[in-house]
Amino acid sequence: MKVGFVGLGKLGLPIAEVMAEAHDVHGYDICPIQSTRVHIVSDIEAAVRGKELIFIAVPTPHHPNLDGSIPVGEVKRDFDYSDVKNSFRAIANLLEPDQCVVLISTVLPGTIRRELQQIFQVGRLIYNPYLIAMGTEKNDFIDPEMIILGSMTGDPRDFDKITKFYKTLVVPTARFVMGTWEEAESIKIFYNTFISAKLSIVNMIQDVSMRLGHMNVDIVSRALSESNRRIVSSAYMKAGMGDGGPCHPRDNIALRFLSDRLDLDYDIFDAVIKSREGQAKNLARFLLSYANHVIILGKAFKPGVPYTTGSYAALVSYYIEELGGRYEFYDPKTGDLELSPASEDTCYLVSYWEEWVEKFSFYPDAFVIDPWRTERKLHNVRMISYGNTRSSQSANSQESTRFYKAHAEMRL
Repeated sequence: MKVGFVGLGKLGLPIAEVMAEAHDVHGYDICPIQSTRVHIVSDIEAAVRGKELIFIAVPTPHHPNLDGSIPVGEVKRDFDYSDVKNSFRAIANLLEPDQCVVLISTVLPGTIRRELQQIFQVGRLIYNPYLIAMGTEKNDFIDPEMIILGSMTGDPRDFDKITKFYKTLVVPTARFVMGTWEEAESIKIFYNTFISAKLSIVNMIQDVSMRLGHMNVDIVSRALSESNRRIVSSAYMKAGMGDGGPCHPRDNIALRFLSDRLDLDYDIFDAVIKSREGQAKNLARFLLSYANHVIILGKAFKPGVPYTTGSYAALVSYYIEELGGRYEFYDPKTGDLELSPASEDTCYLVSYWEEWVEKFSFYPDAFVIDPWRTERKLHNVRMISYGNTRSSQSANSQESTRFYKAHAEMRL
């Protein structure tokens, strides 16, 4: 294919050179660049005209003081998108309808739809961020953990040309993940922060070892790293109701205490607890945007047991009441079987799915909020998949938009 590449820096140049092993690549950068494989051109127009794919790999930097080499304190700041916007504006009048622009620069979720898509009106915009480490750029490109692709709607047909291109370059087993711009943006940024979170927890164990004594951090971290049923696995990677039960919430609370007792100067688990509670409150707000009376199907902390210790559904009910709503539980396992009459001002939350939920008698045409997005069909109700706001899910997207407008006035 004829390929254009804008931005030949630390990441762009080695990737463009790998592409040039199989394709005709013309690269442009504002700084003088030399390459034996890429055709270096002197202006951006030469990198765009007649090219099937045009890759944009310009920086999206932070201020130098925010690179993590010195404390950042309470600073919260987005990336600088000036170079991306300038590149887009420079090619906007050069594009033909059949050309595909591929952005690989890191951006926060929501950036492309909010700030970038409107800059040019022709051509297709694909978001394709890389998971590449400095020093192993070429190997990481050829044998990637995954190839992330995002478009306006996430329609698989949007990616026909670029997947065909990549299959000439990467290993046959490469995993392609396709979605909307927002999904691709989120996969990239949360992938990196998962790594940061893992290191923070492991290094906390190291600090505990130093403060507590009689302890080798490697014994503990190795035991955890080899636990492939729950920790190093796909377990607990399905968003829905939060963590519950007699162990997990109280263990986080106890570790908050240990952080203080050992004077660690930080408290990871304070953020974990506050996130759990904030997520429950967000769900309560969402429920109350549909009705003031919420029937929660499932009181136990998980299906198949009668135990309510640490129940996340109970935490959601706490916030329903705090926000001025009314709730009731229905759960055959816990003996909660009596309900007051439902009405048009009633909605339902499926805390967990069991056979009895599908046989439950719902108020006709009521909203049923499913945080598990199971796509199960219940008769005579309106199902809302909490956590799925894809534009292709038109009804769900409209409901989500309605909620966010409505709950702005409800926020406490």
